[in-house]
Amino acid sequence: MLKTMQPVLVAPAWAETAAARLVRLTEANRAGAELPAGCTRLGEVNGTRRPYEVDQGVAVLSVAGLLVPKLGYIGGSWATGYDGLRFQLAHAFADPDVRAVCLDIDSGGGIAQGCFDLVDWIVAAKKAAGKPVGAICSEEAYSAAYAIACAADSIAVPRTGGVGSIGVWLMHWDQSRLLEEAGLTPTIIQSGAHKTDGHPYAALPEAVRADWQGQVDALRQLFAETVARARGLDVAAVLATEARCFEGPDGTAEAVRLGLADAVLPPDQAFSALVDHVRDTQ
Repeated sequence: MLKTMQPVLVAPAWAETAAARLVRLTEANRAGAELPAGCTRLGEVNGTRRPYEVDQGVAVLSVAGLLVPKLGYIGGSWATGYDGLRFQLAHAFADPDVRAVCLDIDSGGGIAQGCFDLVDWIVAAKKAAGKPVGAICSEEAYSAAYAIACAADSIAVPRTGGVGSIGVWLMHWDQSRLLEEAGLTPTIIQSGAHKTDGHPYAALPEAVRADWQGQVDALRQLFAETVARARGLDVAAVLATEARCFEGPDGTAEAVRLGLADAVLPPDQAFSALVDHVRDTQ
């Protein structure tokens, strides 16, 4: 299970995958670790090679795996950094050969930090560039990934995929009984009443629980407001989804009915529709 003491935007069924990828990310970031195969550091991108593929005038950017604030490189299928995605989008919006952008999304979500700032930046940058952005799920766009999808002008999801999970959570692990059974008694020496709030060596105090609940409630409100503003929906209607994952044939059809997505289409058909739209409007 995902062990986290910071708010995350991750679909519940994706928690184990997110945990495994957090471990992989830690290992990949160790000093001297090799860059994953097929990846390029942001600082190594130069004018001779685009940081994305262009197909029929459409820049295709992958939003895959665990979403994190800073990754430092692009090209990985297991994780995407908000820093890298912004880097790619800035290039695409300035590229004279790019007429539109496709966000190819397959992610169960990621870290809350940096997500909503990126969404707001995408909305403003695409407007300034005058280039349409289409979000195409192949297959899932949940939680943080769905927030990013909402920055696009349209969202297409296949009938076997899913969207939504507009909610926030964090987890506390009480390891006191485990330590007791092992014959270990920790002694915490601290300065500052809140310095060790949420430490795992005792049950979570009610005051800390209330504070953390307030944090996730505030972030969920921000999430709902972001979705509502981008999709032209009522905030109360977004909150009323109660962080549901709209998946499968019935769920994706319901997502379209509620305005959380625009079409239920296979990725190839959704991309063809985006190309046709660009051709017809430019």
